[in-house]
Amino acid sequence: MIRSTLKSLLKPDAYPEETTSVELVQTHVSFIFLTDRHAYKIKKPVDFGFLNFSTIDRRRFYCNEEVRLNRRLCPDMYEGVVELRETPTGAAFHGTGAVIDYAVKMKRLPAELMLDRLVDTGRVTASTLREVAAVIAEFHKKAETSPAIAEYGRLERIMFNWQENFEQTVIFENMTLPAYDRELIRSWVVEFAAANEDLFQKRVDEGFIRECDGDIHLENICLDEDAVHIFDCIEFNDRFRCCDTAADIAFLLMDLDFHGRHDLSDDVIDEYIVRTGDHGLVDLVDFYKIYRAFVRGKVESFRLNDSGISPEDQALARQRAVRYFRLVRGYMERRRLKTSLYITCGHMGSGKSTLATQLAFELGISSFNSDTIRKQIKGIAPDTPARSAFGEGIYDQQSSRDTYAELLRLADNQLQNGSSVVIDAAFMHTSQRTPFAMLAKSLAVPLIILHVTCSEAEAKRRLQERETAVKSVSDGRLELLALQVDGFEAPDESEGTLIRLSASSSPADLINEIYRGLVP
Repeated sequence: MIRSTLKSLLKPDAYPEETTSVELVQTHVSFIFLTDRHAYKIKKPVDFGFLNFSTIDRRRFYCNEEVRLNRRLCPDMYEGVVELRETPTGAAFHGTGAVIDYAVKMKRLPAELMLDRLVDTGRVTASTLREVAAVIAEFHKKAETSPAIAEYGRLERIMFNWQENFEQTVIFENMTLPAYDRELIRSWVVEFAAANEDLFQKRVDEGFIRECDGDIHLENICLDEDAVHIFDCIEFNDRFRCCDTAADIAFLLMDLDFHGRHDLSDDVIDEYIVRTGDHGLVDLVDFYKIYRAFVRGKVESFRLNDSGISPEDQALARQRAVRYFRLVRGYMERRRLKTSLYITCGHMGSGKSTLATQLAFELGISSFNSDTIRKQIKGIAPDTPARSAFGEGIYDQQSSRDTYAELLRLADNQLQNGSSVVIDAAFMHTSQRTPFAMLAKSLAVPLIILHVTCSEAEAKRRLQERETAVKSVSDGRLELLALQVDGFEAPDESEGTLIRLSASSSPADLINEIYRGLVP
């Protein structure tokens, strides 16, 4: 779409109903114009092979398909397909001029009630996610199936989609998905498919391949007026929409994991199974989570080649793509690794908290930070500065003992529930690490010590950067670094499985080192 058309559609008088403002939102395949009460979605003239909107006839056809298919879950939201016409003052959705394109017109839903925002701001409960799961379960039970639709669930069709994914991400290996990770994922997928061919066939035989939604993730769900609106399904390719119902619900499960709410993911799958009786999906849901995360990483990567997207948005897209691909790696490792107690070890500014956060995200486990726990014990908000002298104030010996005792209790709770856990603390002294080693031994789980180091110059740079930050949980600062380094007692192999890491590498590379250093 030429720039003049975009400019025209940002004017309120381009719309048939009165509006005070117009906002443009772009995806890799659409221009979406938001008025006060409506959204007008125009498809970009792109051809990705699996998606082809290159001609006006194709765009008109898929606009109509989008309305038809989305009315299954949102019967009142999709108002229809409208014509974009030439007018004396530019492009508009009214008038009698020549038709230059088509758009899907829908009611505008409140952005603040989109499920991704509700999850990220902690405004959603387990019961709410169970309601969402119930809606999806009922939709799946009624979704159309047929011998033709069932063909999309055959393993050769699934592997065709995977091969397309791998081929389309080669160009991003220096931006979002390194070749090493791509080939590791490819090997895992091929091996899993070969070992579980009978499971895929069983899903076909039992009628679980249906005309689904294909794009159920948090941004496509709105909780408005006590109703669950699930919108923007896949309309452009039957093989992405017609799939195993396990693959459809896996998208939502994966996205909750992506947003750091694996606890809510558990609620969704529990409710879904109760509603559908589909206990068999458990055997394949991890495979489909991996598939969904990989596709999302690919789609975000596509945005890096879209010249119509701002550099700032492209940078965010790159971050999201990397995060999705790292989630894929985490899913693979979760199936391989034992329940373990991970503890970080290192002086301030070494990068251990960044590592702990990333590891917890990838493995879908809890991470507890000593600075946060220390302040909770004292009734202080985590990001409130506590600039005590070394070994004084909330950092005196008794406070430190209380902090490590609470961290030990939290670790014990997680391990007793069968979940791995990351304890993010300096663990400067052997005496601080010993109780955790004893806990691991008593529960017959491995103690993994992640000893993180970096150069003195890099530690100083990070601490200086932290001091200028608006908010920070950590109170580590430059003048305390030398004192902490002098008193540090380095761990050795007798204490547990010791993995030494240099934080000069990226977090992804460090996590890969951890994976390579662990046995199943």
